[in-house]
Amino acid sequence: MINSRSFWVTGASNGLGLALVERMLDEGHRVAASGKDSDALDDLGARYGNQLLRLPWQLQEEQHVTDACQQICHAWCSLDGLILNTGTTDYLPDNVSDSELIEAIVTTNQLAAEHCLSKALPLLTKGQSPQVMGLFNRYSALQLFAPTQVTAGWNNLPQWLREQRKALEDQGVALTIVAPQSLKVTVTSAQAIPEAWTPGSAAEELLRRWPQREPELVLETLDLSSLWPLAR
Repeated sequence: MINSRSFWVTGASNGLGLALVERMLDEGHRVAASGKDSDALDDLGARYGNQLLRLPWQLQEEQHVTDACQQICHAWCSLDGLILNTGTTDYLPDNVSDSELIEAIVTTNQLAAEHCLSKALPLLTKGQSPQVMGLFNRYSALQLFAPTQVTAGWNNLPQWLREQRKALEDQGVALTIVAPQSLKVTVTSAQAIPEAWTPGSAAEELLRRWPQREPELVLETLDLSSLWPLAR
C-alpha cells in the first residue's frame, strides 16, 4: 500500500489489532481505531494527531457502532478498509465465568461483526478498492452449539462472514478471511504449520497481502495470547 487510504480497525486495544493500527499509521494511512481503555492508542494519538480517529469500542451494542460510523462519515466521508478483529476480548461482560468464556468471545464478536459490517457498508461502497478483512483465532473460529453438525452461518462466525461475500462483492467490496486452518472448511490443500508470529510480524504480513484481495488466508500461530491477549 502506497497511497494514503482510510481504515477502521476493531479490537484495536492490544495485540494484533493494535499492531495493525500502528503499522498503518506509520505507512501514512488514516486509521479509525476501536479499542478499550488503551494507553498505547493514547500514545499513538499523541504521536500521529488527527491521522488517528478514536472511535467507540463497545461495538457489540448497535448504537455505539452507529456513532462510530457517523464519526467516520464526518471525518472522511468514505472508508477503504474495515478490519474486523474477532479475536478481541474487548466486549466480554465483567462477570463472565471461565466456563462461559469461549462462547462469550464468539457471541459478542458475532454481534460486533454484524453491526459493523451493516453500518460500515455504505461508507465502504464509496471507498477506493474497498475491502473487508476478518481476523479469527482458535477461539472465535470455534463452532458453537452443534460441533458435529455441518458448519453454517448460525453456528460458526467465519462461515457467517463467508456467507456475506457475494452481497459484498456485488457492491464492489472484497472480503478476505484470515483464520486458523479448519478440518471442516478446506481453503488450501497445504498443511499450515504454526509459526512464531508476533503482533508486528503478523500485521506486516497481512498488510503486505492486503492489495492481493485474497478470499482466504490461513494464520496459525504458536502463541495465540501474543496476538490476542486474554484481557478480562
